[in-house]
Amino acid sequence: MKSPPWPKGKKLVHLDLKGAPPRLEYLHKLIELFSKLGVDGLLVEYEDMFPYDGDLKLLQATAQPAYSRDEVLSMQEFAKSKGMEVIPLVQTFGHMEFVLKHRPMWGLREMAPCVSTLNPHRTEGVRLVMEMLRQVVELHPGLNALHIGADEVYMLGEGEESKLWLASPGRTVEQLFLSHVTKVAQAIKEAWPDMTIIMWDDMMRGMSQDTLKASGLVGLVQPMLWDYTPNLDVDTTVSLLEKYCRAGMSDLWAASSFKGSTSVHTCVPSTQRHVDNHVQWLKVAAALSAAVNLQGIAITGWQRYDHLSVLCELMHVGLPSLAACLQTLSLGEFSAEAKSKVCERLGISSVEVEAMGRTTEDESLFPGRRLAELTVELDALLNSEDIRFFENNMYVRGWFSPYHQQKKVVSPLIAMQIQSTASAYLTTLQEKVEAVREEMVLLYPESTAQEWIVEHVSPVLAPLQRITQDITACINEMVPSNILPTHN
Repeated sequence: MKSPPWPKGKKLVHLDLKGAPPRLEYLHKLIELFSKLGVDGLLVEYEDMFPYDGDLKLLQATAQPAYSRDEVLSMQEFAKSKGMEVIPLVQTFGHMEFVLKHRPMWGLREMAPCVSTLNPHRTEGVRLVMEMLRQVVELHPGLNALHIGADEVYMLGEGEESKLWLASPGRTVEQLFLSHVTKVAQAIKEAWPDMTIIMWDDMMRGMSQDTLKASGLVGLVQPMLWDYTPNLDVDTTVSLLEKYCRAGMSDLWAASSFKGSTSVHTCVPSTQRHVDNHVQWLKVAAALSAAVNLQGIAITGWQRYDHLSVLCELMHVGLPSLAACLQTLSLGEFSAEAKSKVCERLGISSVEVEAMGRTTEDESLFPGRRLAELTVELDALLNSEDIRFFENNMYVRGWFSPYHQQKKVVSPLIAMQIQSTASAYLTTLQEKVEAVREEMVLLYPESTAQEWIVEHVSPVLAPLQRITQDITACINEMVPSNILPTHN
């Protein structure tokens, strides 16, 4: 059923730079595409790709260089030239893995094993966060809005100082959370009085209206409610937004997803899954009371679930999904017209990246298309049953079992046939992998290509390589060496 188009406010695209940070030239091409798709702004999550300096220089990435100051300014200037606002996202409580993993910062963790959550009792913690924010704001001239994160503050209340604090009558983990966020928000307002402060909402979902009213956050922050599921519960989401509004926080944001929210290791996104998420968000927007002042929607595109998790879908394979989600918001549904517009805009035959087809056209309509095509082809190969479950096929299980390998007594003819098949698969995979690597390093750092290949390809290559080596060892015991075939 059709909903009204997305009512008002900004449409932000989230750039998650903590995984596979695009090279500057590719970043500019992406921004150019976003502007053509109707995007109003960028929500930029730098993490360790920001050029922190002074005592914070240790926060910079080591797998690849952080963006330089000039590159950060260049990205902003280019975005602004396309009519897009840039809003940095800097985590200030939870998901501080990229900060708290460093040995000099260990003492600022809420709990020693929890590398994500800042201890809210240490004044050095707030000082650290404010210095991070100061450097980010200073490198974003004319900045109007800042996102302070504050989602998924795991293990809060479990540290020794928190337990002592909570031992006083009437104190709760909710108050502990709110007091830290309020402290940070007030410090931001003191430093930059006109700054709009946005934060994730999830830690406040279970709080009562009265708790929120009494928190001191009212008038300081604009909550951003995130839900990335295709079956988002409309009634629950509406009631949450209305609760925040009744508590005095009427300026609110939504956050959807165009990639990076299916599973932690997904390689290729399903456009339909993410379109469904936006269809549900349209229903939410249509059901809100007039009192809710919807500021806009951030369409998130996670490259990792967190700083220490593996890479999920990268930007180049997510662009058809992003275009489809934006069309859905504009038209109120994902109709045949919407599909047609997306296909025309990107020069593809299907909105599903797995089915979009190969083309010899240039990449002007779809930056990264060649890599997307190669990624899809390699992913299909890696997930084919013949390759992924090679060790489970009848011949391997029947004539080259662990027992056969242990005793080194095999049927040479069958073992050599198994080896020949495994070697052919290896050759095909290695050719595809090399093509992906060559294209990937044009858009992302070398370290991204290495990580992606180790994550997605190595677990499939390793059993094939092992089996060819083990067969060689076994048949050497049973066949004269002068008649053995050679394998690479």
